Amino acid sequence: MSYFSLMIEAFTRFVHDPAFLLVGGATIALIAFSKGAFGGGAASIGIPMLSFFIDPLGAAMVVAPLVSAMDMFTLRAFGPSSWSKPDLRVLLPGLMVGLGLGWWMFEKIDPRYVGLTIAVISLSFALHWFIRRARKREVAPKPTHAALGVLAGTASGFTTFVAHAGGPPITMYLIRRGLDKRLFVGTNTAFFTIGNLLKLIPYGILLSHRPDAAMAALMFAIVIPFGVQLGIRLHHRLSQDSILILTNIMLILGSGRLLYVSIKALTA
Repeated sequence: MSYFSLMIEAFTRFVHDPAFLLVGGATIALIAFSKGAFGGGAASIGIPMLSFFIDPLGAAMVVAPLVSAMDMFTLRAFGPSSWSKPDLRVLLPGLMVGLGLGWWMFEKIDPRYVGLTIAVISLSFALHWFIRRARKREVAPKPTHAALGVLAGTASGFTTFVAHAGGPPITMYLIRRGLDKRLFVGTNTAFFTIGNLLKLIPYGILLSHRPDAAMAALMFAIVIPFGVQLGIRLHHRLSQDSILILTNIMLILGSGRLLYVSIKALTA
């Protein structure tokens, strides 16, 4: 059968599975919403949620082009004036290295251990942030740090490639910097726009062998504009402190989910 025929066959199968459509659509809408409100943070739930209906590798292929499409919508609201250029100068070289490592090791590394490591570090960071806030200890903004920036960029590039979980390393770095909410979201947006566009090359090659994943991505793409727009509206209504609180809550929820999935997979 041709690639197109296999896509049609997958479409027929998907439309007769309301659970897949509901859960998948809601998951992609939530990721799009988080893109608009926080610049990211929820993409890591894509693979665990879609893996109930499609294999993890296929789920990763579904999410990859969709998050890149979300960036195109988010970029309209958070253009170059909202980017922290000094931070991008240290984050982007690491991103390139991390993406290269992720592509090279995609079928070699055990994603369960990657997920477990990210989850533990991210949970520790977010919980520590809330403890400091409860004690009313303000965290003074830190200057751009080249070594930490490259390290965060590399970790994010690697984890975003293998598990679409690149948000925590960048979130931790940017919260440490103490950027205002517009620069925080704008820099996140710029970083992941570049990273997700670069990911399309290897993921495009993978999708050429998975017509079912390509069709699922096409079907869920319709919810992207609505999710991003709702997120952007929320961003404009929230204060700086509210953005940080919600960002760290999302970090805890996403990391908790990632920790649960990783431990469950390792002990199965």
